[in-house]
Amino acid sequence: MKKVLIILGATGVGKSEMGINLAKKFNGEIISADSVQVYKHFDIGSAKITKAQMQGISHYGIDILQPNEEFNVHQFIQYTKSKLREISERNHLPIIVGGTALYIKALVENYNLGGTQRHENFRKELEEQIEKDGLEAVYDRLTSINAELAKKTDRHNKIRVIRAMEIATFGGQKSLLKKDDEFEYKIFALTMDRQSLYERINLRAERMIEEGLIEETQNIIANYGYHLSALRAIGYKEVTSYLKKEIDKNTMLSLIKQHSRNYAKRQITFLKSMDNVTYIDVQNRENGALSLEKEARKWLKV
Repeated sequence: MKKVLIILGATGVGKSEMGINLAKKFNGEIISADSVQVYKHFDIGSAKITKAQMQGISHYGIDILQPNEEFNVHQFIQYTKSKLREISERNHLPIIVGGTALYIKALVENYNLGGTQRHENFRKELEEQIEKDGLEAVYDRLTSINAELAKKTDRHNKIRVIRAMEIATFGGQKSLLKKDDEFEYKIFALTMDRQSLYERINLRAERMIEEGLIEETQNIIANYGYHLSALRAIGYKEVTSYLKKEIDKNTMLSLIKQHSRNYAKRQITFLKSMDNVTYIDVQNRENGALSLEKEARKWLKV
């Protein structure tokens, strides 16, 4: 089987940096598992890695779509498996790095996600119910229809809850395929002290504003409008509210920090639902990098 390393962890923990370190050690190439970095122009708010930061390591899954195109779990799996084969054929090590753990869970556990068929009227009905009764009401419906699918769906993410409802209602219910005998995955999850992580998140939010997140969002809206799904991502949605004059600048920054910390907490919780994860403490960056390399060598047997 083709071996694949995966690096997960909460937002702001330093996954990109550790992924590059591993790629340099093991002749690797990196595939991003991020639901926003796939879009062109969404750079600052998604913490998209720059060419300079890549240090010559090939990266995939970044800037592959226009902002008004759709991307979902099914497409991620198709795209990623194609890249895994290409990288392996070059005798390089595929390394998946990202914060969208649902993508990784679906890939590793080999889920059948029912394809990409959409049911627009049904989606509109769900949108109306969310507007009226709240997202929790739709999540409760999902739980009553397919409890197992509900457990694997982020209850706070409207897009994922709606997609899961669509899968559960129209036949292609999420179900395990035969065991994947093409790829062997090893998942590492990076961790650090919660307070230190939150401090990193807060500083990153401030840096994003300094680097031009407001201007970036303005340009995206000017070219594509307000209705892009990626504009609902943390950072962009708060700036959009600010640009609409719904909140002031201080509130905007405070909300970006708060929502990012909340998201990190949900990511940590989601990781606990995944099997066979090796946790690496990266509180001390140098020691963390050494531990990650050591564990990777042990698994790769090199």
